[in-house]
Amino acid sequence: MEFFETSKYFSLKKSTYINLRSIAIIGQLITINLIYFIFGLKFNLVLGNLIILAGILSNLYLLYGDKNTQLLDKTAFFFLLIDISQLSCLLYLSGGISNPFSIFLIIPTIFSSSYLGFKSNLLLVTITILLIVFLTFFNQPLPFPVSEHFHVDNYYYYSIPISLIVALIFLNYFALTFGKESRIRKEALNKMEEIMSKEHELLSLGGQAAAAAHSLGTPFSTMKIISSDLLKQFKDKPQIRKDIDLLVSEIERCSEILKKLTLNPTIEDDFIDRDLTIIDYVNEIIKSFRETSKKEFILNFNQYSNSLNITKSIEIVYGLRNFIGNANKFSKNKVFIDIKSDDNITEIIIEDDGEGYPNDVLRKIGEPYVKSFKSSIKSKSGLGLGIFIGKTLLEKNYANILCRNSKIRSGAEVNIKWKNKDLLKI
Repeated sequence: MEFFETSKYFSLKKSTYINLRSIAIIGQLITINLIYFIFGLKFNLVLGNLIILAGILSNLYLLYGDKNTQLLDKTAFFFLLIDISQLSCLLYLSGGISNPFSIFLIIPTIFSSSYLGFKSNLLLVTITILLIVFLTFFNQPLPFPVSEHFHVDNYYYYSIPISLIVALIFLNYFALTFGKESRIRKEALNKMEEIMSKEHELLSLGGQAAAAAHSLGTPFSTMKIISSDLLKQFKDKPQIRKDIDLLVSEIERCSEILKKLTLNPTIEDDFIDRDLTIIDYVNEIIKSFRETSKKEFILNFNQYSNSLNITKSIEIVYGLRNFIGNANKFSKNKVFIDIKSDDNITEIIIEDDGEGYPNDVLRKIGEPYVKSFKSSIKSKSGLGLGIFIGKTLLEKNYANILCRNSKIRSGAEVNIKWKNKDLLKI
């Protein structure tokens, strides 16, 4: 098992990191020279500048030596370790933990918690804690003459490293939690984009098939005419006639296939290009499930539901299909779909007669990579990506989504609601 994470989600943008390091190095350079030459505080200036020079050289290597635009987990870890070590050396020369700039020791690890893997971050936290402890007991005095006046009780002095360590752990946990959630959501969104990209490719292939059918129509007509003439010429030769009959039948077969591929909005496939009502959307989706499922789909709607035509949207089709598919998957025998509409609101309510959402999942509905611990549905349940993708796609198209357990049936309920004025924007 590798120590460093190799996922693309554990990486750091090099240009951003170089800029941040440059700001830090310039700040260090100005600070130590300012307090030495302007304020007259004495410490080992030469050694301090040499330590900063090491940071400058490492930054130049990042800028010109490393050709990658992203720093992967291992590389970022070592450069952050250099940052911590460099700052620790400067603090060692100037009072150790009693130096007010010691607070900067915890910044690299907090920064790493959002971009690096858990193990890398844990190692950086451990090293930082050890350096804080070291600087507490081993350090050069504060720059003269401050060292003559800085005398505090041990209770206060040792509370400084303790507070730094507590802040380090707390802030890292806080950043690590949010970083993990951000990576999970980013990964799920990437999967959603891949799925939608495939859907658009399929739609594009449909258009290409139509173009092919149109373009090949004339050559096939020509071949049909020629084959008919050949059939007349060789009607007295059974062996040749047999081959020509086969050729004619194959040409007819190709013509039929091309007809099926032709996307004619008024004849062949009304569902592809024309404006649709919500009932059209739901009916087509239900029809696709009835071909493979033995469950009963019960659709109810009022008189207003068929009055509003909206532009065909792959996002809405895919989003509704995900929720209806979930109801089909977890229902026992029946899936209930109610469509309600009036002058202002259009609403779709999807229910099933299954066990409903488990309590350990209900409060996290809509988040990706959520799995129930309930044994009866654990084998059938996925990672929550279907609901996440469906919810995201429909919300992107102005819908309000409410997922809960049904109050009138045994299973789950999904309530999808639009304002009619928003549906017309799609």
